[in-house]
Amino acid sequence: MANSRKSPQSPKPGKRIAVALSGGLDSVVLLDTVCKAQAFQSQNIEEIWALHIHHGLQKPADEWLEFCEKLTAQYQKKKYPVAFDFRLLHLIPSAEGNIEARARTARYEALADLCAEHQIEDLLLAHHQNDQAETVLLQLLRGAGVAGLSAMPSERMISADQGPITIWRPLLGESREALEAYAKANQLKWIEDPSNQSTRYRRNAIRKDIIPRLGKIQPEAIANLARSAQLLGDAQFLLDRLAQADGKTILNQDHLELKPLLELHKHDLPAANNVLRYWLKLQNLAMPSQERLQSWWSDLQTVGANTQLKWLHDDHEIALWRGQLSVVKMQEQHTAGQWVFTPLPLRSKTLGLSLEWVNQAKASGSIEERQRSGAERLQLKSKTPRKTLKNLFQENAIPPWQRQAPLLFIDGQLIAVAGLGVSFPHLIGSGKRVLPEWQPAQ
Repeated sequence: MANSRKSPQSPKPGKRIAVALSGGLDSVVLLDTVCKAQAFQSQNIEEIWALHIHHGLQKPADEWLEFCEKLTAQYQKKKYPVAFDFRLLHLIPSAEGNIEARARTARYEALADLCAEHQIEDLLLAHHQNDQAETVLLQLLRGAGVAGLSAMPSERMISADQGPITIWRPLLGESREALEAYAKANQLKWIEDPSNQSTRYRRNAIRKDIIPRLGKIQPEAIANLARSAQLLGDAQFLLDRLAQADGKTILNQDHLELKPLLELHKHDLPAANNVLRYWLKLQNLAMPSQERLQSWWSDLQTVGANTQLKWLHDDHEIALWRGQLSVVKMQEQHTAGQWVFTPLPLRSKTLGLSLEWVNQAKASGSIEERQRSGAERLQLKSKTPRKTLKNLFQENAIPPWQRQAPLLFIDGQLIAVAGLGVSFPHLIGSGKRVLPEWQPAQ
């Protein structure tokens, strides 16, 4: 694409990058340009991973997977450093919720998992100018604000278990017509998703019905919509900076301090909304509707000092406790995992459980994991009484949603509580010893 508009930034140098390969026109063009780009060769990138997500929602999905694998093999034959991997998703079309939104969320999660598995820090997506224009129109129909109308950023960071991953969209400045011209000039083959022809999906309806009409009214409509998204993205950047300034006494690590937030709400509602939305963005949560936001403010203005609130939002709970708002993942309430016994060095001054006693308990099967029943007591320090777990959780400021912690019993005695500690009377300071630690499931 000789007239390609260069992005002001590009993936940082590294040994591996990834291209999300669906098999459609845009991703096929992206993979081809990445393989042939001298810029990537000069950055000493040793491997390009083509990552395919098999949604399993359509009959030809198996054929698309096979196509992507064969396409990657063709580049391998030409001595390009390309590797291939894929993930199978198990989405149920009849389940509750928007299937498009669920598929998109699952796709990003699967791509992030693949990147983490292969130690990839840069992931390239093939969204182009037409996609950006469609997204702007969709957000307009939803009544979105600046954040929604800024549509898809050319670069953003997402979190993964192995570290952050940067998502890049290097084709945002290219029209679909330019991609088709490139593909034909380079004799590329791609697959067509039959669902793209169905106008029962809103995005397809916009693509098939609205965009062509706008093009007749205004020839530069698509480019102008994409440019507006970029300008709104700049505006959102400034709003985020304002939220940081307004939220100096409100934003506290992962929490929101309720008292100063309500004070800001009292004097400047738009600023308070901006801080709240910025916090949700930091938590990687969807923006709430205006109606939901108004409902939250109504709840917050009527709470007492010790009131507990919970709102379900974007598959998470937003909980108010001790004057702070926190985001709680649903799985945090029922944590899966296991107790492990970590050996301590003989010269260590750290107290631990007798290794001999633990081994005997393992042999006799008297080590158990239990859930709270409500009557358990534990002594965590010397010269302190045994206290109920309820009191210990309160003293250690552990929020209610983390209090269904796993308990470790040995020979019928409570030995340790995840998040609290180990029974002091059972600890020794010499000889071979181990420390029980709760290890959550990955």
